[in-house]
Amino acid sequence: MSGQEQDFSHLDRAGRATAGVARSPRLAVMLTIGIGVALAWFLLGAMAIRGAESRLAGAPGDMLLKKLPDLPLPDFLDRFFALCLAPAPLAGPAGLQAPALVLMWFLMAVATMLPSAAPLIRTYCEIADTARIKGEPVVHPLVLVGGYLTTWIGASVGFTLLTLAVHAFAGSGRPSDPAVGVAGAVGLFIAGLYQFSGFKQACLEKCRNPFSILFANWSAKPGRIFRLGMEQGVWCLGCCWALMLVMFAVGAMNVFWMALIGLFALIEKQTAGRVASRVAGAILLVWAAALLLVSA
Repeated sequence: MSGQEQDFSHLDRAGRATAGVARSPRLAVMLTIGIGVALAWFLLGAMAIRGAESRLAGAPGDMLLKKLPDLPLPDFLDRFFALCLAPAPLAGPAGLQAPALVLMWFLMAVATMLPSAAPLIRTYCEIADTARIKGEPVVHPLVLVGGYLTTWIGASVGFTLLTLAVHAFAGSGRPSDPAVGVAGAVGLFIAGLYQFSGFKQACLEKCRNPFSILFANWSAKPGRIFRLGMEQGVWCLGCCWALMLVMFAVGAMNVFWMALIGLFALIEKQTAGRVASRVAGAILLVWAAALLLVSA
């Protein structure tokens, strides 16, 4: 029976709504993603407020964060925040702090990068709806999302290892430590150069044209759709991994820069040409040079 022949008129209003969502899950999928992104921003914002309160020397945005209400949170979240905000992560139990940092980086990826994947997910839903109307089997869009996020979980492990390495090299791990400043300058320099690279542009092209990729790799097998989501996550990571290095220069919990990076990633993937990438690259290189001079 095709999607056009299905009749749910015998159901009550709640049943018809549920059946409609099951038949065409686009709204449910986008709502789920929206809730996930909002929850990630909420947790990161709460963590940033805790960090601003614990710092004597104000980081950019700390004055505004201190004016925001400090919401009561469960004890396990306070412990999670404390592990992520510790000035020297290697000083505590690595068995707890390493997973906490992985989760922190993953929340940052969900908050800043998942919104830029919305066109990919929406396109998949549109193709899936067309296939469903024709009576063809379709894999649920959340399988694609799961594959995409799996790539960013792997990336979060890599960023965590880099975080621990920077703190181990710096000793104190505080933003004022010259070694942290040098590490931030190196991150900015790498990010700036990468904006001009051909591989960056190749990744952008893959992210800007999801329809052709999804159509060419369409499958009714969940494993293949999950792998397709991972592959698209790799292309997205190829676009944005260097931008995430900016967080080493501004502080991992700087929510203002997180929002700026997320907004730039969305704009960069939706606009044609290389102007945005090159302008951002030039700014990052000048910033790297200035930070290196200050840290010297």
